[in-house]
Amino acid sequence: MRQLVFLIGLSLLCACSAAAQGLQGFHPEKRPWEIGVGYAFLRFYEVPHTTTNNNGFTFSGVYYIRKWVGADTEFTDTFGTQAGERSQLLFTGGGPRFRSPTSKALQLWVHGLVGYSHFTPKTPYGSESAIGYEAGGGIDVVSHHSRVAYRLAADMIGTRLFGTYQYSPKVSAGVVFRF
Repeated sequence: MRQLVFLIGLSLLCACSAAAQGLQGFHPEKRPWEIGVGYAFLRFYEVPHTTTNNNGFTFSGVYYIRKWVGADTEFTDTFGTQAGERSQLLFTGGGPRFRSPTSKALQLWVHGLVGYSHFTPKTPYGSESAIGYEAGGGIDVVSHHSRVAYRLAADMIGTRLFGTYQYSPKVSAGVVFRF
């Protein structure tokens, strides 16, 4: 009797396993969320003839609404020195991200973000906070596990601080976790 119950249980387990493999609407390879962290280098053009090289980190989060378009948010905090004092440029913003999966191993993407920027130290030239924007793109190299990717990106951060416009290039490299 025990053997019969064991054989029935085993056959049910095999049947359930086979049914789960052919489940309609379930796509384990789709990963709509991405969280990225990495190193950022930014060359901040403060006012004419004044620049600072800043190093820091960047954090991003993306939710893909469709396979090729997502809602993107990014936080970048970089640090440097200006005239012997510590300086910091902070940018946080959100906007759309468009990607083109060229293969399972590579994904090209572009994005445009609008948000808030803040620069310290305080100067006599004007406000240290302003609306900022970021535009750029990058490439994600997806590992064979498909839950982790390596990112290289190049962006331009634009601000209007101290009564003048700043266009500051940023390059970053990091790791992306996909789930």
